[in-house]
Amino acid sequence: MANKNVSIKSEYVTRVEGHGDIVVNVKEGRIEKCEFNVVEAPRFFEGMLRGRSVFEAQHITSRICGICSCGHSLASIQAAEDALGIVPTEQTVKLRKLLMHFETLDSHILHIYLLVAPDMLGVKSFVPLVTTHNKVVRRALRMKKDCNDLCEILVGRHVHPISCVAGGFTKLPSEHDIDRMLNILRGMRADMAVTVDLAAGFKFPEFERDTEYVAMVSDGPEYPFLEGDIGSTDGVRMTKKEYRKITNEFVDPRSSAKFTKLSRESYAVGALARFNLNASKLHPDAKAVAERIGLKPVCRNPYLNTAAQLVECVHCLEDAIAILSDLKKRGLNYDEQVLVGANEQGKIPVRAGDGVGAVEVPRGTLFHNYQTDAKGAIVNANCIIPTNQNVNNIQQDMKKLLPEILHKTEEEITLALEMLVRAYDPCISCSTHMLNVTYVNR
Repeated sequence: MANKNVSIKSEYVTRVEGHGDIVVNVKEGRIEKCEFNVVEAPRFFEGMLRGRSVFEAQHITSRICGICSCGHSLASIQAAEDALGIVPTEQTVKLRKLLMHFETLDSHILHIYLLVAPDMLGVKSFVPLVTTHNKVVRRALRMKKDCNDLCEILVGRHVHPISCVAGGFTKLPSEHDIDRMLNILRGMRADMAVTVDLAAGFKFPEFERDTEYVAMVSDGPEYPFLEGDIGSTDGVRMTKKEYRKITNEFVDPRSSAKFTKLSRESYAVGALARFNLNASKLHPDAKAVAERIGLKPVCRNPYLNTAAQLVECVHCLEDAIAILSDLKKRGLNYDEQVLVGANEQGKIPVRAGDGVGAVEVPRGTLFHNYQTDAKGAIVNANCIIPTNQNVNNIQQDMKKLLPEILHKTEEEITLALEMLVRAYDPCISCSTHMLNVTYVNR
């Protein structure tokens, strides 16, 4: 160990949020550099929003991410409604919670099967599983299609949803639509049970770091994805309006991605953060899965974010069925359907305001903040995404992990670093080929 030299320069392909590098230099057993550097290409969404109607914002910002487009739409809608003083109805809130469940299911299933399963099954990517684990591949694609179909029924499409807008929905699901969604969800139960069996056998690396976890919290009985304050495992609790005090964004000269911190040098958001803060509010079936796999709060192993995602999959599936069953029993009030063009007719009030939206997308807490003028045009906009909030924490994890794995082979070190970053589920499009690791001076 005393004479060990390691030099790693890892680059991953540019994705929607940008691209990043892992840089590790070890000389004669001494760690000289251990950094997770992200260089995010400017995308100018906040600039594009200036001067646009606040009612257009959700359609623009859904383009920020193809995986969390529904989550961005809902955060945008929340910010718009907060700025305009609109209070959504109980029915609207239930339908929005349903949409969050569909997107969370979709994203978590992709992460578990496409990004984590190959590591656990000893292959380099998802592609070899087509031959070696064909049933696993077919199940993953089948569940993915189910989630796409659910979103299409509810909001017109999953990527860039159409019908969810400030004030409600331009098209409400029919009784037939509700039955279709219920049939799809109930049909997913069998695949979900097998998914739990598969993931329960995953052997995650043993690693811990004392971390502050941040997620939405509430005093109500629901596991919060859409409504609540922002809390942390260090005892912090603030309203979403205080998001700047929560994120405390700052610039690190090694990276163009802003870093965040709250009570410590960094914090983590995502499924594990939500689980650590809200485990008692999970659906009973989800609690049973957590008990089966030995996941208990407060868990400080970042690799187990995937285990928390599995637990949330079961929760979202069962809670979505409960919401739809309740809506079917009560019946929908179609008088709440938002008419196209009603904004100009005064049905939805327009005023100057400052609104903040906060929702729990699959990767963690997402913030949107809009300032509007008297005509409802956006003057300033601010968006803080979960991946950005996790960058600093990933680097802090790396600094603790590296000394613990220096005794391993080059291949083992590479895999451990890859799996650590993938555990945060930063982006589907890049993480499948996230790290191209090259060793020199070995």
